[in-house]
Amino acid sequence: MHIDLSVVWFVIIVFSTLMYIVMDGFDLGIGVLFPFIRDPHDRDVMVNSVAPVWDGNETWLVMGGAGLFGAFPLAYAVIADALTIPIMLMLIGLIFRGVAFEFRFKATESHRPWWDVAFLGGSILATFCQGIIVGAVINGFPVEGRTFAGGALDWLTPFNLFCGLGLVVTYALLAATWLIMKSEDPLFSRMRQLTPPLLIMLLIIMAVVSAWTPYAHADIAQRWFSLPNLWFFLPVPLLVLLCSVALWRSVSRPGHHATAFILTLALVFLGFSGLGISIWPNIIPPDISLWEAAAPPASQGFMLVGALIIIPVILAYTFWSYYVFRGKVRHGEGYH
Repeated sequence: MHIDLSVVWFVIIVFSTLMYIVMDGFDLGIGVLFPFIRDPHDRDVMVNSVAPVWDGNETWLVMGGAGLFGAFPLAYAVIADALTIPIMLMLIGLIFRGVAFEFRFKATESHRPWWDVAFLGGSILATFCQGIIVGAVINGFPVEGRTFAGGALDWLTPFNLFCGLGLVVTYALLAATWLIMKSEDPLFSRMRQLTPPLLIMLLIIMAVVSAWTPYAHADIAQRWFSLPNLWFFLPVPLLVLLCSVALWRSVSRPGHHATAFILTLALVFLGFSGLGISIWPNIIPPDISLWEAAAPPASQGFMLVGALIIIPVILAYTFWSYYVFRGKVRHGEGYH
């Protein structure tokens, strides 16, 4: 039986990216929500809710980047060249966020506001740059002779900046519903208040991106509205609407506190599936397919052996860490 290693590695990279967006999304969103929460004790609860797991969440970013480098070196080279500035800014934001995690608990009361600013600023910067990267991938990259042929600021477009704003709102909604699951009053009630407006903003952003994308890219419009892709695409808007209604009702009514977070994860997955439909089968839109950008099969096969060992290990310790630190986070408890 023939196994298409390029497709296997594409699935691994997509899975790693989705896991990163989901897991690092809500802890970056914690920083995005800091301006809405002034009480220092509530901020401590927010950080403590993700402190035991945040660094493990970033494993998926490394996994996705390393997989892209090894399995699709042309795609890695083009994307790294085209998006050098937003990638570097994203990494700087992640560094500030990570350092602030460790230092804000050890700082004196007079210095803690500075680390809160670093945590907030690093989270927003990293999130915004990740959204720019997503928008740039949708827009595509000019390539000539296996080399990026554009300029250093090609990523600086209204569409990409709007995608950056959209991801900030997405991560904020993920964080708000995560805190509904992990916190108690008064933070719990505040997150229930913030969730509906964040949901409305996200739906507006998703609608604008869904209209903007096919309008600006005829090839994507053709991909969306041609068979059989149309049958995969048609359920997405309906499922988004159903998840949104269920999310709204779950926040407005008492019940299982995990429901809102699970429904938000479903919205993120649906948005991510729309991205996949838009670019498939290209890994460097608009013209270079994943097979054209792939490494030799021997290289992909060698890497796959390691991936099949390490991915179950990552999943196992991720599940175990979330299981150990399950339940509500209370004032005075947590990471010190």
